[in-house]
Amino acid sequence: MILAPPPNFGSISPCPPHKWLNTQSPWQSQMVVVSSTMNRIYECKASEFDSRIDQRKRRCELFDMHKELVHYAEAWSWQKSKVKEKKTLMERNEDFSDAVIVLQHPPVYTLGTGSSEEYLDFDQNTASYEVYRTERGGEVTYHGPGQLVVYPILNLRYHKMDLHWYLRALEEVVIRMLSSTFSIKASRLEGFTGVWVGDQKLAAIGIRVTQWIAYHGLALNVTTDLTPYQKIVPCGIRNRGVGRIKSLLGESPTRGGIASMREHDDGKLIDITYRSLMEEFAEVFQLELVQNINPNTEFSDVRP
Repeated sequence: MILAPPPNFGSISPCPPHKWLNTQSPWQSQMVVVSSTMNRIYECKASEFDSRIDQRKRRCELFDMHKELVHYAEAWSWQKSKVKEKKTLMERNEDFSDAVIVLQHPPVYTLGTGSSEEYLDFDQNTASYEVYRTERGGEVTYHGPGQLVVYPILNLRYHKMDLHWYLRALEEVVIRMLSSTFSIKASRLEGFTGVWVGDQKLAAIGIRVTQWIAYHGLALNVTTDLTPYQKIVPCGIRNRGVGRIKSLLGESPTRGGIASMREHDDGKLIDITYRSLMEEFAEVFQLELVQNINPNTEFSDVRP
């Protein structure tokens, strides 16, 4: 059964046509999908993301739950709560900061607003995991433990009012992180949205924009069990696979300066990836990240 949006939120109208961490990873050697109408490849140069380097950095609240498994419906409600709050602040010219939520989900499948159910290779009434249809762009994907999910809630009026730029900027965050922390050369793939290493997709990107406030975001496979992907056609792409950082590190003894990733290292790998990902996120978007000490208190009034 496909679950609808939480009942306490109405539908959202269609979107319009620093190094703050100084801790260096011990492995450091040297940084889901959007609908088909947004698949035009846009070649981005580093200078495009660094053009605001001399401007004052915008404040961004960081809700760090990267070690926690947060139910999808709960995180979805959190995002909508922040979007609603930002719209109210915009009306009063008081929208002075962005936000980013980082977490993991228990196993769940999600579909974009126009996703085709033909990409589900199971009976929805007897599905192993919950299935949600959301308002983001893109096709079906999987979220689960070992996958870092990043939900930026950004007012693009203070960045760049260009959806293609925003998608490429999210890709840039992951590409830089993989290179700087693990010496993994990742790239964009013409005609698709996301981050790839060869034919393996490591990061899926799916967004929603309303009144130029962007939410949803990216999902990066770090130590994720990839088995659940066998029950779907990830992102609607049949001839390519999905990958994860852990497997790529294990394939190359010299990559990242480590011999292999053992099971008990998974937590450390998640932590290192998270720190580097947030560092690059802050750099690409020129944000000053301010950690929220107790995110559960912030969102307590919107828990399902």
